[in-house]
Amino acid sequence: MALTEDGIPLGFANYVLHPHTWSDKTLCYLEDLYVSPKARGRGVGHALIEHLIEVGKTRGWGRVYWHTETGNAPARRLYDRFKAADDFVRYTVSL
Repeated sequence: MALTEDGIPLGFANYVLHPHTWSDKTLCYLEDLYVSPKARGRGVGHALIEHLIEVGKTRGWGRVYWHTETGNAPARRLYDRFKAADDFVRYTVSL
């Protein structure tokens, strides 16, 4: 999903839908959220996440979730406006 202004891309959200192991609800993983440097601080990222959440509510998804680096303070300030970080730890095996 993308947000544009006068045909110029301001940002996008790349997400993946997948089944939940323990329920019949579809889950949404927000894989990438990008906002053009010129558009940062204008609410573009917030609008993209808010829209994705609203789509999920309309379609009956169970959750929208994402990850970020612990040191990414600007992203964390945005994300904390939706929900505080949880206690999960991510493990990655590069192949």
